[in-house]
Amino acid sequence: MSPSDVKPPINWPAIIVLFSTPLAALIAIPLYAWFADFSTAAWVLMVGYLFANGLGITMGYHRLWSHRAFEAHWLVKIPLMLLGTAAIQNSILMWGSGHRVHHRHVDDVDKDPYSARRGFWFSHMGWMIRDYPTGYADFSNAQDLLKDPIVMFQHNHYIKLVLLMNFGVPMLFGWLVGDFWGVVLLMGLLRLVLSHHTTFFINSLAHMWGSQPYTDENTARDNFVVALFTYGEGYHNFHHIFQYDFRNGVKWWQYDPTKWLILACSWVGLTKNLKRVPDFTIRKAQLQMQFKRAQRQLEASASRLPMMDVEALKQRMTHEYDAFMATLNEWGTLKEEWYAEKKQALADKKQELTLKWEEADFSARFKEMENRLQMQSRRLEQMMRQAFPTPV
Repeated sequence: MSPSDVKPPINWPAIIVLFSTPLAALIAIPLYAWFADFSTAAWVLMVGYLFANGLGITMGYHRLWSHRAFEAHWLVKIPLMLLGTAAIQNSILMWGSGHRVHHRHVDDVDKDPYSARRGFWFSHMGWMIRDYPTGYADFSNAQDLLKDPIVMFQHNHYIKLVLLMNFGVPMLFGWLVGDFWGVVLLMGLLRLVLSHHTTFFINSLAHMWGSQPYTDENTARDNFVVALFTYGEGYHNFHHIFQYDFRNGVKWWQYDPTKWLILACSWVGLTKNLKRVPDFTIRKAQLQMQFKRAQRQLEASASRLPMMDVEALKQRMTHEYDAFMATLNEWGTLKEEWYAEKKQALADKKQELTLKWEEADFSARFKEMENRLQMQSRRLEQMMRQAFPTPV
């Protein structure tokens, strides 16, 4: 019997938190609105705290601690730790270790803690309400987190910090603005429910709804709508193939406030060593997926097209693919040449000016190859549009 078929014991703490909070919100918030009404300050504080504790998860738990996509000053790490704690999604150590398992075994029903192949309910929250074997803590993949004093402080004092951030902070602000119960209900309770389910959408909806522009080797999708509610995490197809990039929305126009905050912090020295996947590598992945989709579309439509048109398309596609492979080979050769030249130049410090000139030359040649892939992507897209026009 597969481990995924076993019904393990119920996780009662998770059941209580995940089901009592929305039930309490459904009862208490309408009653309070009917008898007392909420202040504008309570709504503003709820939205602000929701956004802040969301960033505690996306920027802190996820991109900083789980993936080490950048480094941060303690002045950034401590607020991110506290705000992430407010989301009540377990400690950084537990969350980060489990998330690394998810990436290593994505979609494996017996190893991925929240495999989307086990259905929407399971990946959204079902995986938390029972003590499934895939959810057992194994910190062998989190030695760096075990050595982080901020992570371990939170882990050792997690319950106290949860109470502080979910009761103490809302009660303080409620007292300050003169709407104690209104702020507690909105900033404390409703914010927590919304925070839970928007975050859970990354495990569920972002593996089931959207596009796959970079890879179809797993279920992860890019979805702008999910990104809106998850501070940029909805660009999940990109993230699963390039998990160590500090960006999820890699295009300049994609909504990713987590990326923008990390970048803004780097301008004032609060974050550093921001990891980026080279543009050429990203374009290569996109073009490989374009070839895959084009091949599938051609095979699916071959019977409806004249034989002459099918053969012509196959020849054009073969030509484009040969050009693509030639560019990849040329890139590899240039990369080897660049490493050799840099090693030689660095061996002699007197060649510092020569090194700068050669760096600029190599940079221009690399950029030319990136542009070549971009132009090829456009040609392939245009070719497929002409061959298979969208019906009006």
